[in-house]
Formats: sequence, C-alpha cells, structure tokens
Amino acid sequence: MKTKTPQDDRILALAEPIAEDLGLEVVRVRVMSGKKPRLQIMADRLDETGVDVDDCARLSRALSDVFEVEDPIAGEYDLEISSPGIDRPLTDLRHFARWEGFDAKIELDRLAEGRKRFRGILAGVEDNDVMLDMDGEEHTTLIPFDWIAEAKLVLTDALIEADLKARGKAAAPTEGDE
Repeated sequence: MKTKTPQDDRILALAEPIAEDLGLEVVRVRVMSGKKPRLQIMADRLDETGVDVDDCARLSRALSDVFEVEDPIAGEYDLEISSPGIDRPLTDLRHFARWEGFDAKIELDRLAEGRKRFRGILAGVEDNDVMLDMDGEEHTTLIPFDWIAEAKLVLTDALIEADLKARGKAAAPTEGDE
C-alpha cells in the first residue's frame, strides 16, 4: 500500500533507509503523471510525533542527492515531500493499531462479502488482520492486511481533537459550547 507501481517500489527502496537515518518513516510514494511528473513522498516521524517543515526539507535535500545519482524517474520531475496529513493514509499494519478507536475507510483489492469498500471504527490488529467495528454489524470484522489496496482515516471531530491534543493545542470551542 505504500506503493502502487514497480517504479514506486524502486523509489521506496531508495528512500526508506535515508528516511530512517533521519528518524522518519516513508508512509507512501506516488509518481503523479502530468506535463512534468511529480514524485510525492509522504513521511512521518518514527516517534509518531508528526513531521514539520524542517523534517520535510531535510528529507528532500537528502533524497535529492541520491535521486540525482540513481535517477529513478526519467527526465525532469518535481519532488514533493509532505506530511501524511490529519486524515492520513494507513499503509502499514502498525498504523491500524496506532489509530485504534478512529474512523477509517478501507478498500480491498478483491471482493469480500460482495463488496470492496468498508468503513468503521478501527478496533486494532490481530495477527495480520485489521479489526474493524462497522455500524449494524454485531461482530468485529477481520480484514486480512494483504487484501487492503488503500486505507485512510476519516476526518472527524474526534480525529481533529486528537491531532490538536498531540500537538499541544486546545480545540477551539464550537458554537453552542459554553
């Protein structure tokens, strides 16, 4: 899920050790096509405290040096290093455990129970399965991690509040709060 293409895989193989040396994790790699291709790399801190602009700049500089030599994309392209954002993609089994209790959307690479898309509250991880509590379902759904094509957190008030708390900021009162 961190990558989609063999080219993305090659870029990830180059980027991961560099990111780890900087205390970062590569969350996702995508090459976006267009007049000038864009290489998007999402990164987060290994200590799960969230990346800042300085982290992105350090990773960008370090990767630029390697990519200049390795040339993973033919021709000119733009390198974009960013945070995964508040409604982040979930690309590693650890992410599903870390974000337990939050709403997520999961898309599979195959049909399961007649569908590919699932939404619910992350209920943790068991072996190599993601556990999901879905509305209207009595039992927790187990989804094999290997079947997941894409997954991401859903932007909710609870997620925003948790993000603000993690960054040491208080949530702004909403209308009607006293």
